[in-house]
Amino acid sequence: MTATTPRRVSVIIGTRDRPVLLREALASIRALEGPDLTFEILVGDNGTTPETPTVVAEFSGIYAKTDKNGCAAARNLAMRRATGEFIAFLDDDDLWTPQHIRPHIAFLDAHPDHEAVFSQIVSTNTLRQPIGEPWPGALPSDGDVFDMMLSGYFPQVGGSVFRGNAVAKYGLMDESLIGDSDWDWQLRIARNDRIGLVKMPCVLFRQRDPGSFDQLQRTRQKYTKRIFRRHAFLSRQPPLERLTARKVYRAYLGSVWQYFDYFCGQAVKRSTAGEFKGARHALFGAFVTLPHVTAVRLIRPTALRAALLASVLRNRNLATKEGNVG
Repeated sequence: MTATTPRRVSVIIGTRDRPVLLREALASIRALEGPDLTFEILVGDNGTTPETPTVVAEFSGIYAKTDKNGCAAARNLAMRRATGEFIAFLDDDDLWTPQHIRPHIAFLDAHPDHEAVFSQIVSTNTLRQPIGEPWPGALPSDGDVFDMMLSGYFPQVGGSVFRGNAVAKYGLMDESLIGDSDWDWQLRIARNDRIGLVKMPCVLFRQRDPGSFDQLQRTRQKYTKRIFRRHAFLSRQPPLERLTARKVYRAYLGSVWQYFDYFCGQAVKRSTAGEFKGARHALFGAFVTLPHVTAVRLIRPTALRAALLASVLRNRNLATKEGNVG
């Protein structure tokens, strides 16, 4: 390859009925192109909005349509057509920053023993305003990120770049997984290959308004648990020591803790605000996620127990009782 030949990256986007946000996402991709870098934009659509193909065409993307539910089905449509030297992803409501892609390619060029590279993510509110520090802070220096991922690190797929043979080597995403299919796919890679980190913020990761996605959290955790069981006890190559029962338990807690923490926080917040029905729903969500941990917190003098008592007795003052959700 000559110095003047641009590197070609296939960018996979699954979309569903968000043409305005999709346009912003596609613009953030094309903004990174230059003489040294070109993108093959591949969009899989499982929505019904008629404007979506037009938006994709504005950015010279390749469009494919499916009626099958789930992001994996939409992404797989695009992944089947990828021809680039590298494969990258972006969700239709997120944005790439100018720091993306080139450092990833440089890393993979310098580390031929690595299959992929992750980068830091900046979570934002719906107005694209940052709501936290870039994450993750670090990954294992030897590139073995499997245990970290199984214990609750969900690499945001928009910040990841893979070698172009990843689909041939690891297959497509599991379309039976309505949630976390990208985590499952990345775990397949992390099981046997090394993955590095570009320590710079490369994706603006748009979050929903707090407390507005209970059903999503309940649905997604089911698939998180299923994926955890799928990967926790499989052998690795080269053969590594099988996880002990204690390590499996700790990893399991880590993998579902974000859901548990969400529901606990919402139970306390809603109870304090006098939204007792919503508080009870959140308490149920916490119990479904981690029943034994929830039971312990309801027995002890915690803020979660105060929220339960307040929601049952409909007494807002009880909800302000001192306790520790964490």
